[in-house]
Amino acid sequence: MQKYTNHYNTKKTSQREAVPGREAEMAKNYAGGVVFKLDEMKVLDRFLILGSDKPTYYASAKTLTKKNANNILGLIKKDAKGVVDRIVEVSDAGRAPNNDPALFALAMVAGLADDEGKKYALDNLSKVARIGTHLFHFVEYVQEFRGWGRGLRNGLANWYLTKEAERLAYQVVKYQGRDGWTHRDVLRKAHVKTQDELLNTIFAWVTHGVGGEQKNGEGMVKTFPYTIDDVKTLNIIYGFELAKKATSEDEIVKLINEYNLPREAVPTNFMGKKVYEALLPKMPMTALIRNLGNLSKVGILEAGNFDEINLVVDKITNEEALRKARVHPVQLLFALKTYGAGRGMRGKGEWNVVPQIVDALNDGFYKAFKFIEPTGKRILIALDVSGSMGMGWGGGVAGLDNLSAREASAAMAMVTMKTEKNWAIVGFSHSLINLDLSPTMRLDDVVRKVSNIPFGATDAALPALWSAKNGKDFDAIYIYTDNETWYGNVHPFQALTQYRNKVGHDVKQIVVGMTATDFTIADPKDNSSLDVVGFDTNAPSIMADFTADKF
Repeated sequence: MQKYTNHYNTKKTSQREAVPGREAEMAKNYAGGVVFKLDEMKVLDRFLILGSDKPTYYASAKTLTKKNANNILGLIKKDAKGVVDRIVEVSDAGRAPNNDPALFALAMVAGLADDEGKKYALDNLSKVARIGTHLFHFVEYVQEFRGWGRGLRNGLANWYLTKEAERLAYQVVKYQGRDGWTHRDVLRKAHVKTQDELLNTIFAWVTHGVGGEQKNGEGMVKTFPYTIDDVKTLNIIYGFELAKKATSEDEIVKLINEYNLPREAVPTNFMGKKVYEALLPKMPMTALIRNLGNLSKVGILEAGNFDEINLVVDKITNEEALRKARVHPVQLLFALKTYGAGRGMRGKGEWNVVPQIVDALNDGFYKAFKFIEPTGKRILIALDVSGSMGMGWGGGVAGLDNLSAREASAAMAMVTMKTEKNWAIVGFSHSLINLDLSPTMRLDDVVRKVSNIPFGATDAALPALWSAKNGKDFDAIYIYTDNETWYGNVHPFQALTQYRNKVGHDVKQIVVGMTATDFTIADPKDNSSLDVVGFDTNAPSIMADFTADKF
């Protein structure tokens, strides 16, 4: 009798095989295991939040990007406006660590949709391309999908024309060029025209500078009539032109204070301690986080400099300021790991680490997530610590070279540990281990601990199997994984069903996907299972609401 159920069993099936009767819903993952296909919009969400520009253990960046692009193309054909709305929703709310996937997806719609879809994408360009760097990325992407027709020219022109002069002047000074593009290039391609005198002054300065030259229709060269005095009404541009002629740090400091110049407007040969001191109070949040190492290297952030340290601590722990600047938790985690190491990622200088700054980055990480209300439920947190979650292959979560999916998942799990009272945490690969992690630990210590766990194969059924075997009674199991499970002789959802039967009540399962693949271990037919995207800023609150039966 048993020889038949060994070959055909809907309750216990090898992870290398599809479950009988559900073959159409399942597909092979990159490790060779068989898992469920993810809904197309959920695949889009994973791409928008996690990106695909870094390889995973089993798949190249090229493979991941092609699959995601094909998914976007299919969605564009069905509902281009719906795709744009989701892109705007994710990007504008700052739910993703990196805006590039949103810009790429928007460029696909602007280039490959029907005329109505293209126009809708370009009408929403400013909501996704909020700064000059974003605009340059978009232009680089979109030209791969279409030519420079009137629609694209108008869409790009509107990016400039819908901004107030003061704001646009700041953009063209701070974000001067990227990806081989400058504002001069884009303006000339877009044929921007306006009756606004101040905007025209900005456009003329961008395209010709002051005292520059231009060609008339006959090919003759004439001197451009504007001088530096003609841009006096645009403070930041005027200050930038003066900075080009500066001969000392003191002169640069005076210009920074008088014209609110950003770092990008300062000649690199003047970037010393005095200049950084002048820039510090005015630094935008994201620039401040990126420059913590530089501020320490030049001696501004060092032991005993309490005013400067407190200024930085207050800024990066200000919840409202973090929200307004769209600072993503993973950016703070990345900064924490890099700054705490006391040296740049590529060996670019060393600095003495200031403990208060490390603590502030740690606190800011938690504040950057949406508010989470404790559920009071009993929760098992299970982290995939297998080889595919490490980063020895050159990948990284959300496009960051120095942050593995394993490390990122441990940091994200800490959000639950700090919020909830009743939790347990384990790690799984081909076997299950207890993780010695505590909510009182600092994130850099957590990252170090999980980084040192030996690699192994992946069996995502282990959390439910372990809970059943050891008589543990949980209301919910949170699994952080890349869904590359393949090692076990029972599928994760089958193990979960067995566990539910043993404890005699429903057990919620939330699968937190940490890479932009198109598959999941969560059963799409199970109303008590949920698939969420790792490092979505909304994820912890959604997980808590689902666990507490709020939806």
